Amino acid sequence: MTSDARRILVLGGGGFVGGAIVAEGLRRGWSVTVFNRGLHGSVPEGALRLRGDRTAPGGLRPLTGRPAGNGSAYWDLVVDTWDGAPKHVLSAVRTLRDSAAHYAYVSSRSVYREPVEHGADENAPVVDGAPDDDDGDYARMKSGAELAVLQAFGERALIARAGLILGPGEDIGRLPWWLLRAARGGDMLAPGPPDLPLQCLDVRDLAGWILERGAARLSGTFNVHSHPGHTTMGELLAHCVAVTDNRAALRFVEPDALLAHGVEPWNELPVWVPEGHPYRWLHTGDATRAHAAGLRCRPFAETVADTWAWLCDAGEVPTRAGRPSRTRVGLDPDREAALLTACGSEQGGSV
Repeated sequence: MTSDARRILVLGGGGFVGGAIVAEGLRRGWSVTVFNRGLHGSVPEGALRLRGDRTAPGGLRPLTGRPAGNGSAYWDLVVDTWDGAPKHVLSAVRTLRDSAAHYAYVSSRSVYREPVEHGADENAPVVDGAPDDDDGDYARMKSGAELAVLQAFGERALIARAGLILGPGEDIGRLPWWLLRAARGGDMLAPGPPDLPLQCLDVRDLAGWILERGAARLSGTFNVHSHPGHTTMGELLAHCVAVTDNRAALRFVEPDALLAHGVEPWNELPVWVPEGHPYRWLHTGDATRAHAAGLRCRPFAETVADTWAWLCDAGEVPTRAGRPSRTRVGLDPDREAALLTACGSEQGGSV
């Protein structure tokens, strides 16, 4: 290690976000330890894997017995991406609070209590959660996990409430679906308007910010995502068409027409949430604090191109760690064709 290297522990590390954090840590020349069950993904060369199951009795034992001496912590930083029951985060932070200098938890903007105001910052109300919860929906579990981390680490905790995360390795398949659809070619339904502002974050920018700020012992809670309008729906689709050799012809359809036909924003047409929709807040959050603390978002064209290169190499979207039944995103081809026909007819033959 170099003189400015850090010793970090990543809990999980086999999935989308965890894998990006491990890769970024190694790129920086840091000492990276990964703790997981060893059932999902692989550990890159240069990282140490400790096998264990945080949900099992005694499963955290491999993380114990690591005092650094001289009153200092063994790990400079722990990064945790857990999205299950908060009680398992509580067990981890209690195990690690004396051997880790700082603890970064990757949370989600989903913790905010709906309805969420446009432009909401970190002070917006959050859903109820408890650090010892053993069940709940995604928002409640993330909220409870935040409380668990803060309970044990207090001013030594960094809470990163991430927004829409895209980039190479994505295991939900939102951007990959658009890329694969563009690669299929032909008339391609494009949800309008083209200038609809979007808010997102490349997973590599998230990973770099968490490691940089966590190792510098930044504390507090941050919305971590781009500013609103980092890209637009039209730009996203145009980039997808371009990197897949321009096989598709975009056919923009007005939002009202799509909604009238029962199209489900975000899921059937990934990323897209039109103005006036209850979930539009997903693209209008305030990330001023994170950007003031050094967050930088790469050009979206780079995210699209690199995701396509990764997808061509991987061959398919991976299963999400810990969730074997992946949520289906994207329109069925027959439904897309029917919508293009119906909406074109309703708009006088032009979509």
